[in-house]
Amino acid sequence: MAARAVLLGSAAALVALALASDAPSLAVERDGVWVEWWRADRAPRRWTDGLEAVTGAVEWTPAANGVDWGTFRLSGSGEAWRLRVIVARMDPARVRFALAGTHEPAGRGRGWSIDQAPDLAVVALNAGQFSDAGPWGWVVRDGGEVRAPGYGPLAPAVVVDSSGHVRLVPADSVTIGRRHGGIATAFQSYPAALVRDGEIPSPLFNERSGVNLRHRDARLAIGLLRDGRVLVAMTRFEALGGALSNLPFGLTTPEMAAVMGALGASRAVLLDGGISSQLLVRDTTGNARAWRGIRQVPLGLVVTRR
Repeated sequence: MAARAVLLGSAAALVALALASDAPSLAVERDGVWVEWWRADRAPRRWTDGLEAVTGAVEWTPAANGVDWGTFRLSGSGEAWRLRVIVARMDPARVRFALAGTHEPAGRGRGWSIDQAPDLAVVALNAGQFSDAGPWGWVVRDGGEVRAPGYGPLAPAVVVDSSGHVRLVPADSVTIGRRHGGIATAFQSYPAALVRDGEIPSPLFNERSGVNLRHRDARLAIGLLRDGRVLVAMTRFEALGGALSNLPFGLTTPEMAAVMGALGASRAVLLDGGISSQLLVRDTTGNARAWRGIRQVPLGLVVTRR
C-alpha cells in the first residue's frame, strides 16, 4: 500500500479529512507531517513485514538490557482523531515473564494494578481479559494450572515455556499445548486474535462474525515480532494535551490489528483495554514511566531482568 502524505495545518483540518471519507483511516505523524497509511476499504489481509511509515515514527529509548520503549502519534476517524501509542519490545532471552494477581474477580481490594509491580519490574501491564468471575480462560502460573482453557475461535493464549521461550498459541492448539506440559506461564484472551502468522483473521473483515468491528476504545495488545522479541502496544487519547488520556476513546479492533501488523508483529493478541489498560516501563536509571488504568484487574504480566 503506497503511503500518502497529508499535510495538515490544524486540528480542524484533521477532523475535516476524517469526515471527508466514508472509510475509516489511520495516519501517523512523521516530522510534523501526517501520513495516511491505512484505510478500511483497502485494508491489507496480510502483513509480510512492518510498515516503515509506522516503524520509522517510533522514538525508541533503551529501558533495560533487552528492553526498549517508545511512542508515536496516530490520527484516526471520529474520537480517535488524536492518539498516542506507547510501545515496548522485549527480548525473551534477557528477561523473564511472570503473572501477578489473585486470579479472582477484581474489586474489594483484591485486584491488581501496575502500582503493585515490584521494583525489579522493567515492564508491567494488565494481562488477558476478565469477567465478573475473574480472568477469562486458561491461566498457568509458576508451572501450575490455575484455570482451565476457555474456548472460542479467536481465543489464543500467550505461553511462556520453562526455558523462557514465548509463543502465541492459536485457539485450536491450546489443548495440544496444554497436554505437552513444560509451561511456566500462560494466559488467554477472547475475542482477541489480531494477527496470525502475518494474516489478519477473516472475522475482522466480516460484520456478521460476532466481533464488534465498529466499537472504539483504548487498546492494549501483545505480539511477537519476526525476530522473536515480544511487542506490547497501548493507545492513549491525546486531545487537550493528554489531560483526558484515561478516556476510553481510541481504535476499533481491525485498526488495532493494523497497528500491530504495521509494527512488524507476525502474531498479536488483544488484551483488555478501555479503563483497564495500563502499562509501566522502568528506564535505565530505575525511574518508572507509568500509564495507569482506572480499574484494577485480576491479572498482571510482570517482566524482570534475567
